[in-house]
Amino acid sequence: MAKVLVTGGSGKLGRAVLRDLVAHGYGVLNIDQQGLPDPICKTVRIDLTDFGEVASAILGGVDERGGPFDAVVHLAAIPAPGLAANARTFANNVPTTYNVFEACRLAGIKNIVFASSETVLGLPFDTAPPYVPVDEDYFARPESAYSLGKLLDETMAAQFCRWDPSLRICGLRFSNVMDPEDYKAFPAFDASPLTRKWNLWGYIDARDGAQAVRRAIQADFTGFEAFIIANADTVMSRSNMSLLAEVFPDVPQKGNIAANSTLLSIEKAKRMLGYSPQFSWRNEG
Repeated sequence: MAKVLVTGGSGKLGRAVLRDLVAHGYGVLNIDQQGLPDPICKTVRIDLTDFGEVASAILGGVDERGGPFDAVVHLAAIPAPGLAANARTFANNVPTTYNVFEACRLAGIKNIVFASSETVLGLPFDTAPPYVPVDEDYFARPESAYSLGKLLDETMAAQFCRWDPSLRICGLRFSNVMDPEDYKAFPAFDASPLTRKWNLWGYIDARDGAQAVRRAIQADFTGFEAFIIANADTVMSRSNMSLLAEVFPDVPQKGNIAANSTLLSIEKAKRMLGYSPQFSWRNEG
């Protein structure tokens, strides 16, 4: 049984990741500053800004919670812009990621998955995207301290992989995470396309986000790769043609865009990870 250490598993996406990994037979340890409301797996309370504590956990040095671990999934962070002062968000998130990467290097762990963010694509798109659907082909355009930190996380990942060609790090650029109970608000979005234009009307069901994490753990390549992780559709009932004509009329369109298909391209994740979204707000309730 493969053993996976997850940071930040007590959060919204994290709980879905823990459930998915346990359901698929992984041995899982959650490290976080908070406990779990449900007994999904064992949790150790760790200050992830303290390298000694992080290294102790990843190296298997916590009593009764030892490794070795086959993979590490790093989700812990202040999860969005505007939740804390910019400097605090940056000072928490970037060193935390370094601590995890460096502790994995010391432990000889070659399989790391971490939460990047859709924000590196240029959110909230007050400056229009270069084209739609957006994808991983254009260079990141961070517009906040949070997003700048995520770009630095991705840059660190690429350099750690350059140092060790046998290492694999997947940066998952998660869209706006939703649980099924969040879907009751979706029909109201149609009243104003500007309400959700900030991320091109995208979202990710936490259960599909968890699937993406598991598939990234199982991936078969080396080096660093970033992947947009979104659901296959938008949050809107209105068609993409109508939305784009009203909100982004001058933005070039690439390929065939279906009526409600995601404008956050998941083609790379499908191709390299085998990612295939299973859930949609349209089928809930």
